[in-house]
Amino acid sequence: MADLVQLGKSDVRVFPIALGTNAVGGHNLYPNLDEEQGKDVVRKAIDNGITLLDTAYIYGPERSEELVGQVVQEYPREQVQIATKGSHVIKDNDDVIQNNDPDYLKQQVENSLKRLQVDYIDLYYIHFPDENTPKDKAVAALKELKDEGKIKAIGVSNFSLEQLKEANKDGYVDVVQLEYNLLHRENEDVMAYAAENDITFIPYFPLASGILAGKYEENQTFDDHRAPRRDFQPEVFNDNVRRVKQLQSIAEAHNTSIANVVLAFYLTRPALDVVIPGAKRAEQVVENIEAANIQLTDDELKKIDELFPIE
Repeated sequence: MADLVQLGKSDVRVFPIALGTNAVGGHNLYPNLDEEQGKDVVRKAIDNGITLLDTAYIYGPERSEELVGQVVQEYPREQVQIATKGSHVIKDNDDVIQNNDPDYLKQQVENSLKRLQVDYIDLYYIHFPDENTPKDKAVAALKELKDEGKIKAIGVSNFSLEQLKEANKDGYVDVVQLEYNLLHRENEDVMAYAAENDITFIPYFPLASGILAGKYEENQTFDDHRAPRRDFQPEVFNDNVRRVKQLQSIAEAHNTSIANVVLAFYLTRPALDVVIPGAKRAEQVVENIEAANIQLTDDELKKIDELFPIE
């Protein structure tokens, strides 16, 4: 198995393939979720060597944290690392706003600790930036909680490069999580800053809602949340599918899947030490773990770079 990797400057060390749990109790994101099946996915991940579970207050809301917490009770606490996130405020009229106020973030952490049934959270993220709070002040609140032992590593998610620099003014940020995949490499400037400042970069949507898993065919159509997105418009989608199919020869050379080739490519990027492919089924979790052990050659990396250039 691959070695554990350190999150930023923290003492937290995790397996490079993590488990995203927005489909575990994320009833506001996915219809007709089976909660017991979700819990089984979490167990399967832990039983097969995954250590980092990524959840958030807004998944559910609250329910994902509760279910993840229930499963974590079944294992020695030190065997599992939990990442969760906060910043959303759900108003009485169901509108959602973001709040990075230090007092609000501290209360969010306390609420997450209760739902997860744990004494500490390994990695806590500010999920989204708000418009008004100075980002270094928001992070300073998390640093206080870190000093108290309630969290072990500090993360920010969905921050621009400028916001990340402000948040990291005192050097307290350990992790930044942003969208990044072969179709969307815009955040490589953030990745470069992360590498220079000992911050771990963790990408979300690493497989671009399935396009980069190599399982779609040209002219396939969608009638769900994917339909309006640019990546799924016919001309763009078909071009993406054609390019992804060209990764098949690399996958065959390593006796693995296209998805794992893509994940292995990410793990060669600066500061990018952890990936969080989504999984709704237990067998997907086990398949993804292989990616941590794939060593791509220089020629293979060059081919992937040429197929998916930075735009």
